[in-house]
Amino acid sequence: MKQNILKAMENGELQAFYQPQYDAISGKIVSAEALVRWIKPDGSMISPDKFIPDAETKGYITEIDWYMTKQVCQMLNFQKQNHEKQFPVAINFSRHHIQEANFTEKLCAIADKYAISHELLEVEITESAMVNEESKILDWLESVRTAGFTIAIDDFGSGLSSLQFVKDMPADVLKIDKSLLSHNCENEKERVVLESIFYFANRLHMTTIAEGVETKEQLQFLRTCDCKKIQGYLFAKPMSKINYLAICRNSQSAETTEDILEMQTPANAFNLLMRVIFQRYPLVIFSNLTRNSYYMMAYEDFTATACPSTGIFEELIIHGASSMHPDDQEIFAQTFNRINLLKAYADGKSKIRLVTRQLGDDGKYRPVETTDYFIKNSSSDDILVITLCENLPNH
Repeated sequence: MKQNILKAMENGELQAFYQPQYDAISGKIVSAEALVRWIKPDGSMISPDKFIPDAETKGYITEIDWYMTKQVCQMLNFQKQNHEKQFPVAINFSRHHIQEANFTEKLCAIADKYAISHELLEVEITESAMVNEESKILDWLESVRTAGFTIAIDDFGSGLSSLQFVKDMPADVLKIDKSLLSHNCENEKERVVLESIFYFANRLHMTTIAEGVETKEQLQFLRTCDCKKIQGYLFAKPMSKINYLAICRNSQSAETTEDILEMQTPANAFNLLMRVIFQRYPLVIFSNLTRNSYYMMAYEDFTATACPSTGIFEELIIHGASSMHPDDQEIFAQTFNRINLLKAYADGKSKIRLVTRQLGDDGKYRPVETTDYFIKNSSSDDILVITLCENLPNH
């Protein structure tokens, strides 16, 4: 089989087919995945499942991957030379590449030879490959990302990797395996699992792609989960380079969409709202005063970052006071003391606000406004607090 494959590559029988990936809301093409196809001289096609497993088992899959990389770069170079629209293209790479000491250098050399911007190439590797190579995968992925390429975890949900494992991977894209859509998103358990995965990925700022989308029911539900991209027969099948180039030139929506505001689902609206809140309040904390616990929802671009993301509320206040200017420490500790907050709520207060000077990670004090909003838990007697912290300008 290997010799037949090598000969097929020499004869140009192995070809890169492209399956477009579309924005889940607008329906416009935003990227693509390159998929290998073996086209015989008589025009017949040999399915990848007839030769890829053998190539994977015997190790010569790496030669196919590099061949595909060159094909993709040639296509992107053609678009560049002809001033045509370009979109990022994902290329599948086998787990065998993790053993290549010069993988990143070789990938850079091919991209640079064809004058392709590194961000236009996405290195796609299956989650199962990552699980089996935990000891080496982190350094390998970091090297690829440092060189400017995008990393995608493919077939998520088909293997055994945990969310904790994905959290530790320096990846940019999470591709949801089509097996998770097997019940057309009508099964309650399937919907709960998908909602959890998309929420998890979005909180990690990963781009999500749903594979194998074939029905409008699947599309509509995926939109409610704030899925970013759609790949599947509903929009487009894998196609030849000529047809893909034509799609890129037109780059029109794959379907007619309604007004963007009318299409917003509750989940999308919630995420948009949270983005706006985080722009003003880089630190948002949810606390349960009754149970003396807290959880930090966001912690970005704040003046000081050395704070646990979850834990005991009283310890959080002690930590916060220690980061204040000496003249502000006592008033901060007294104002946000758990017992005092519970008393303030009992007295009918709806919020508590205080401006203090906080020591930043750079060693400078800056004014910070901290506001606690009291909320009564509708399903219990617990008293909750949402804390919004805002960096104020120095005067």
